[in-house]
Amino acid sequence: MYAIIGIVVVFAAVLGGFLMEKGPLLVLMQPSEFLIIAGAAIGTLLSGNPVYVLKKVGGGLAHILKGPQSSKRQYIDLLKMMYTLFNKARKDGLAGIESDIEEPEKSAVFSKYPDFLKNRHVRDFVCDTMRMAIVGGSSAFDLDQMMEIDMDVHHAGATESATALSTMADALPGMGIVAAVLGVVVTMSSLGGPPEEIGHKVAAALVGTFLGILLCYGVVGPLGANLSKLVDNEHASYHVLRVVMLAFIKGISPSLAIEMARRAIPEHVRPTFQEVDKACRQKDEPVTAVAA
Repeated sequence: MYAIIGIVVVFAAVLGGFLMEKGPLLVLMQPSEFLIIAGAAIGTLLSGNPVYVLKKVGGGLAHILKGPQSSKRQYIDLLKMMYTLFNKARKDGLAGIESDIEEPEKSAVFSKYPDFLKNRHVRDFVCDTMRMAIVGGSSAFDLDQMMEIDMDVHHAGATESATALSTMADALPGMGIVAAVLGVVVTMSSLGGPPEEIGHKVAAALVGTFLGILLCYGVVGPLGANLSKLVDNEHASYHVLRVVMLAFIKGISPSLAIEMARRAIPEHVRPTFQEVDKACRQKDEPVTAVAA
């Protein structure tokens, strides 16, 4: 939502300032220039990225429009879920949570967190790590290395969509110059005609450069930066899970493991100790969101 508001503010400020200078708004309405710039930019996006990256770009833009994906409430629910799982393991042994790990959809613990089950990457990150802990034979250091590799691979894949948008944004000013050059070519072919016609064609050529720069720095570039921040926020939730699972695997109590993970949460969404402690002591209730 804020992304849409930001784009609207950009266009309102630019067009509003143009109108304050008594600029003729209709001069900016150049469909041919927009077609050249937008079409060429989309073409570079298609030619420069495989299909799976294009799908990630579409999914990333959808997430941007939905707004922030991580909140204090979601992190509290995440820590509460892990606290419940660890307490069960402490009571029944690691073998007691084997069924939860092998069939998370049927788990009495995970079933209360539908968003966790829907997010395949986060679900597999937790279940695969705890599965190796149950199997045994791996040290805490080895499991930590395994989680780090998994996080690096996922982060590299997640950043591909932001990189694709940034590359598209970098191409837009160049496409604006192409549109402007084509406009100059058209203008030169009309020399000798009425001055009004020549002036209109020169204005149209300059609009091409204007659109390329505006779309780069006012729309596509900020969207790419926003998507990059969403990827970083998602990576932060993986780090929190890594901290809490590693602490428990090392033999630290569930309460202390949860507190260590709480301190790994980014400051702008970090809950207080009292908030997490209160949530963990409450009876399990259905929740609708888990940070991912």
